[in-house]
Parts: sequence; C-alpha cells; structure tokens
Amino acid sequence: MQKLFDEVASLDDRCYKEFYLNEDILMEHAAKGMAEYIRNNFKKNAKVTIVCGSGNNGADGLALGRLLHGDFDVSLFCAKTPKSKMALLQKQRSNSIGVKESTKLLECDILVDAIVGTGFSGEFDKEMLTLIDQMNSLSAFKISCDVPSGYLFRADVTLTMGALKKRMFLDESKECVGEIKVLNLGVSRDIYETKSNWYHLDLDDLKLPNRTKKSSHKGNYGHLAVASGEKSGASIMSALSAIRFGSGLVTLVGFENISTPHSIMYSHTVPKTATALALGMGLGVEFSNIELDKFLNNSLAMVVDADMFYMPIITEILCRENLVITPHPKEFVSLLKILKIADISVEELQCERFKYAEMFCKVYPKVTLLLKGANVIIAQDETFYVNPHGTQALAKGGSGDVLSGLIGALLAQGYAPIDAAIHGSLAHVSLALLYKGADFSLTPDDLIDAIGKL
Repeated sequence: MQKLFDEVASLDDRCYKEFYLNEDILMEHAAKGMAEYIRNNFKKNAKVTIVCGSGNNGADGLALGRLLHGDFDVSLFCAKTPKSKMALLQKQRSNSIGVKESTKLLECDILVDAIVGTGFSGEFDKEMLTLIDQMNSLSAFKISCDVPSGYLFRADVTLTMGALKKRMFLDESKECVGEIKVLNLGVSRDIYETKSNWYHLDLDDLKLPNRTKKSSHKGNYGHLAVASGEKSGASIMSALSAIRFGSGLVTLVGFENISTPHSIMYSHTVPKTATALALGMGLGVEFSNIELDKFLNNSLAMVVDADMFYMPIITEILCRENLVITPHPKEFVSLLKILKIADISVEELQCERFKYAEMFCKVYPKVTLLLKGANVIIAQDETFYVNPHGTQALAKGGSGDVLSGLIGALLAQGYAPIDAAIHGSLAHVSLALLYKGADFSLTPDDLIDAIGKL
C-alpha cells in the first residue's frame, strides 16, 4: 500500500526547510533516477531524444541529458525556451559539456517527455498539441518525467518524483501513465512523504480467506443470502463466486422457481442462519416493495449493486450498518441525484471522481463506497483507496456480479465492510490478470473458475 498526494510541492518545501536539501539537490536526484532507469533497461549508445519545456520539468530533462551524454546518443529538443531559474542553470550545464540540441523532433530509441509537470494547470496551444501528437506517433519507447505532459502524452513508463500523485489515477489518466515508478529525491520515501488519507493498493495487499482451524464446519464460514430477481443469471454468478470464495453456505432468495447450480440453495425467505446479504444484481422490477421489505427486515451486513441505485428505497438502505455499495459511474450519478448530493453527467463524474467520492462519504461516513471504473475507488468516512490494477478484460457484462459475490462472501465470513471491499476488489482484478486468453474473451465464468488459483 502506498500513499497518494494531491500535490508534492509542499513535500519538496519540507525538504528545503527541514532537511537542508535545496532545489538543485532534489533535481539532481530526480535526473539520476531517470538516468539509472535508462541505463538499466537500454543498451549503451541508444538514441535518446528529450523534449523539454520552459520550467522545472524541462530542467529535469536537461539534467537527464547531461547525465546520459557520452554513454548515449542524446539530443535535446527545447519545445519552449528555458525560463525558470533551474531550467536556465541546467541548460548552461548541458551546454558546457556539449550536449547536442535539435530544432525538430528526431526518430529515436527512447523518447523522454519533460515538457510540463504537476504544476501545469492550463491548456496547451495548437502548436504544443501538434507536437505531442507527433511524439505519440513515434515508435520509440516513451518515458514521462514526473507526469505525462497535460495527460496527453502516452507513456510506456512514468518516472514520477518523490511520491505518487492522485491525478495519475483518474480513469482518463490510465491511457497515458503506463507503468509508474517512484524516484528517490535524496531522502527515503518514508521520510519524504507526510500523512495522507488517500492510498494506492498494491496486488500484494490482498489477503485471502484463510481456513486455519482444522476442526470446523460450513457454519463457521458464514451464510450469504443473494436476492434473485428478474435476471436470475446475475444473482447466480454472484452466488457461485461467493461459494468459491469461501462462504460456507450460499442461498438464492427469490419468488420464482428457477434452476440453480447444485452447490447453491434456493429459498423464498432469508435463511435464519444468514450472516450477510447481497442485493441488486439482475434484480429488475420483479422484487416488489413488500418483498424488498422482507429481504431487508434484519440487521445483516450487506453488499448492494446495480438496479438498487435507481430506486428511492436506496435512501433507507444507506442508513444500515455494515454496508458496501458498488456502483459503476452511471449508477453513482443516479445515486448522487437521488440523494441530492449532486446532479451531474457521467462525463463530469469521470473528470472529478475523487471529488464526488469525497462528497458522498462526507454525507454517508458509515457506508463503504466502491466506485467502479478503470481505477476503482474504495472509501469509507475520510479514508480512500485506489485499486488501479483492473484491465479492459473486465469490461464485460457479469464481471460486476462476480465482484459483488466476492465481497458478499467476505462479509458473510465476518470481514469489516471496508476490508471486504478492498480484498474483494483486489481478488477481482487478480482473477482477470490470471486469465491467459485474449482480453476480449474473458467471461464471468472464467473469473469464477479462476478463484481457486488465487
């Protein structure tokens, strides 16, 4: 698990004031980190083009060019004339040892984007947009210095300075950042970083259900009741994923006679032994308010998904204890509108996912939110997590039903809601990463079948 920050200027400033490290020292460490990455991954004398801006991101690029000069075929392309104090100094240094410059973008083996960093908040002019399009079209291995410029440059790897930045983990940023590596700036990362209530989840944070007690029975591992409505296939997929993920018993609760897998029970009422509920997957309109009232007439932990986010009764459900909700963006927009928190479009949400997650949690601090997307946000009260490990293979109907089953299984086994959401989500993306077929071919059945391989 790693911390995420809105900005790192304050962390740099702390280095200046408390650790007696000046701007020049931090920049040299940043450039050294980038140079080491290139030396470790590419052959000597490879062609390196570094595109530099006018500020300190450009200065990082100029410093990098100096460090690589002599061992690599380095060419500096100044997209903007150096202006910041450090950019002017680094330009002077690179000139002094003869680092060559180009007046146009050259074909190369390695292309480094050092145009603008985290401090940039404006918009590029037409000339700069054209340049970035040209950079993206090159076949070179692409590296971003700190962050992809304007989140338009499409990097293979982003070498970010000091700490992870939240902006990197918006859904729209996923197309640009590539692999992310954090570079040391002269002090340990643990010292450089300060407190944060936002965290990046790593795959090895996953903790699977662990059956350590040899003398046990099915009742020791919980009983999940899954509401089954109009589209029963969705609830069946949730039920199957739950039984595979450790729930001792799983019962579908519905009001029609349907065929169920042999490992899943069926009932018209919530079993008295149930320890958690799963509601919403394929529910449709078949569940009347009376039937919902019967299903909800208890204080069991619950995961809520899908159709429930369009129903007014969600306002009552959100008052329950031990609740996890798992909306996708369209469903979350509907929920925010019903709750009168915000009336926005899906596009507006996607541009400000962190903001609206925080707004929801401020109003409902006891609810655990799992906002689906390319980068999943998991939140409760004032603590937020991002799971960035999902792939496009999961963009398939039914994958969310499997996720609800995973979370429901953990709730049934006694996990706290926030832990059930975190570990259910990490298990979900891990299942997709285990799949060896083409990404377009992954099905919910494949996810369920892979649970035993975690």
